[in-house]
Amino acid sequence: MSNTSVSGLPIGRGLIYLIIAGAAWGTAGAAASLVYRTSDMGPIALSFWRCAVGFVLLLAVRLLRPRTRTVPSEPLGRKALRAAATGLGLAVFQTAYFAAVDATGLAVGTVVTLGAGPVFIALGARLTLGERLGRGGVAAVAGALTGLAVLALGGEGATVRPWGVLLALVSAAAYSLMTLLTRKWGRDGGADAADTSLWSFAVTSLCLLPFALAEGLLPHTVDPLRLGWLVAYIAAVPTALAYALYFAGAAAVRSATVSVIMLLEPVGAAVLAVALLGEHLTAPTLAGTLLMLGSVAGLAVAETRGARREPLPA
Repeated sequence: MSNTSVSGLPIGRGLIYLIIAGAAWGTAGAAASLVYRTSDMGPIALSFWRCAVGFVLLLAVRLLRPRTRTVPSEPLGRKALRAAATGLGLAVFQTAYFAAVDATGLAVGTVVTLGAGPVFIALGARLTLGERLGRGGVAAVAGALTGLAVLALGGEGATVRPWGVLLALVSAAAYSLMTLLTRKWGRDGGADAADTSLWSFAVTSLCLLPFALAEGLLPHTVDPLRLGWLVAYIAAVPTALAYALYFAGAAAVRSATVSVIMLLEPVGAAVLAVALLGEHLTAPTLAGTLLMLGSVAGLAVAETRGARREPLPA
């Protein structure tokens, strides 16, 4: 049994990449919340600047560092299709996520997005790849939906807003589609994670530009230096770095394992929301959060047990 995936990346290194990506993603929502407090920048404009600056950073790295091919070259048409599909998914995923954070708060927006994502992944894998959920998977889906209902009906004093929850679900659906495509491409071989990240950001930036212009591309702020550092951080760490690592790791590691590791983001974001941003989790919100995270963990266990019956790629 080989310890190297069909993508050419050692599985252990893929796990490390995903852990770093999940931890970095967990800081994006907190930074976005600070951007909203510092300026009148909207979620679409923030997504545009995040991807546009991220593209520039990755392009600079590519030009300055000699490139080493670790996977076979692929036709230009397939490469363009990968970039277009991933770029569109990123545009919806990031914009809907930032809008959800703006509408319903960091903790709830992140937990719903990353909690519902693995459930959508399991359902999508069943419909598109023929993978069965099993009893454990069905129970996990039911638990996650119950958790979402509890979050949406958080009661008086809760920061949960139905519109924000809906936006988070849209973000989760786009994230799931992106993950399923990355998984499929990793199995097929030939996908270059660096190319995927670079050109996906270019596609996302072009898709978001007209909407960002309509929303207001240049924000008003009384503290431009702080705003600049926040946007630069979002573009560099939870974008350029995290997505490059994510695309490489997700192509090498089983999707069930990816789902578990990505729980680092909602957990980390919830901690930052309470510790640094002064957000409060009410009892119903906390109960819904625990239901969702418990259901996702159960789903990951169910998928992992099923995956043990399948041989690893040689």
